[in-house]
Amino acid sequence: MADKAQIQDAIKTQGEVVRKLKTEKASKEQIDEEVAKLLELKAQIGGDEGKHQFTLKTAKGTRDYNPKQMAIREKVFNTIIRCFKRHGAETIDTPVFELKETLTGKYGEDSKLIYDLKDQGGELLSLRYDLTVPFARYLAMNKITNIKRYHIAKVYRRDNPAMTRGRYREFYQCDFDIAGQYDPMIPDAECLKIVHEILSELELGDFRIKVNDRRILDGMFAVCGVPDDKFRTICSTVDKLDKMSWEDVRSEMVKEKGLSEEAADQIGQYVSMQGGMDLAELLLQDAKMSQSKQACAGLTDMKQLFSYLQLFQVTDKVVFDLSLARGLDYYTGVIYEAILTQTGPVPVVAAQKAEEGVSVGSVAGGGRYDGLVGMFDPKGRKVPCVGVSIGIERVFSIMEQKAEASAEKVRTTETQVMVASAQKNLLEERLRLTAELWNAGIKAEVMYKKNPKLLSQLQHCEDSGIPLVAILGEQELKDGVVKLRTVHSREEVDVSRAELVEAIKKRTSDV
Repeated sequence: MADKAQIQDAIKTQGEVVRKLKTEKASKEQIDEEVAKLLELKAQIGGDEGKHQFTLKTAKGTRDYNPKQMAIREKVFNTIIRCFKRHGAETIDTPVFELKETLTGKYGEDSKLIYDLKDQGGELLSLRYDLTVPFARYLAMNKITNIKRYHIAKVYRRDNPAMTRGRYREFYQCDFDIAGQYDPMIPDAECLKIVHEILSELELGDFRIKVNDRRILDGMFAVCGVPDDKFRTICSTVDKLDKMSWEDVRSEMVKEKGLSEEAADQIGQYVSMQGGMDLAELLLQDAKMSQSKQACAGLTDMKQLFSYLQLFQVTDKVVFDLSLARGLDYYTGVIYEAILTQTGPVPVVAAQKAEEGVSVGSVAGGGRYDGLVGMFDPKGRKVPCVGVSIGIERVFSIMEQKAEASAEKVRTTETQVMVASAQKNLLEERLRLTAELWNAGIKAEVMYKKNPKLLSQLQHCEDSGIPLVAILGEQELKDGVVKLRTVHSREEVDVSRAELVEAIKKRTSDV
């Protein structure tokens, strides 16, 4: 032990040497040399001391899901998948990492958020940033020209996490995309209908779906005097309007991006406009906007989109909003974003911002990207695509808070029946009956004890939300019956062994 104490003293002294050198801004070589000595001393201790320093935590921007959270997540996924399938989608999967060059240059200013990897063979790889670029690579690689697909998988971003608002570094995306050459705006309208269906079914609170078009934005920038080479960077700044005031956005455009004040003010007039088909008609008559062929094409399509949305009965939630920009480089046409305008219990951070009419965050987004597949095709063949991505983590956050706020118990298992015994020495009979139920497709549980008390078996059902108990006793075995008890009402009936499976199915059909 004396040796250990001496080493610990030496570590303390050496630590002070390193700190002093850093304070005095000594040369890197000198500091590295002393740090190496410090590490050598620490290595000598090893054993339990090393363990003591170990912190059990998940990596920054990631989280574990407990059974209750998983039950909520599963429910959300099932709702979303049902909707995707209702619209005729099939599913695919792609690797969690791609070649770095596949992802490079597709995300504009967000490219800095990509996680890079390097494998042993020196191949440069990156963790996928979204599911859209891998989808486009998949289409080009397999020469697929039309498909309606959904994909639910994890993506990775080196972002500043905001856990309370459902923003993580590792998170799920739920994507639905329609690839293929079709008449304008029909697939686009279906994507918006899907967002409307999912958000309505999940009952998250009031929502609004903002719609714009990249061509309208680019046309607006052109007529406002934004130089061509500044389109994308100004677009990224406009995209911050949901998080920043117009004054701050204008300041960034002028001071950081070098845009003239006059151009910024003209943009300011347009980005404050919101409406529906009437706004598209108004802008087609606008003296400036009507000069841009691009903007006119976008506005004509916007009118067509709203006519289809009326047929789909979703215009009550959709608004044409000229401030919507969506920063990703690959969008070429219609873009949209769904935001919650008010929910039940909201995260503290969001609640502070959720003044009247202010959103508590984006929960879905997407748009048309007709050029992305062509970037991967050796001959540059384009496959027009439109899609939507559901921001599932934010949805989880809200659903979890709703579950916490309501007294309703979240079940984490689907067990229909607990096989219990009222007397001792019936383990074999319990196991025999449990096997019969499993073989008949019934979700059943049994306690892993030879002689459990009936009370503790019933308590387990109460705690886990198991609706039924099949109770065996000497008398029941003689009579060839099982006592079926409904946990909630405590009502008991004798059911013959032959009819037990049907009786359980009937009583749990609505569970």
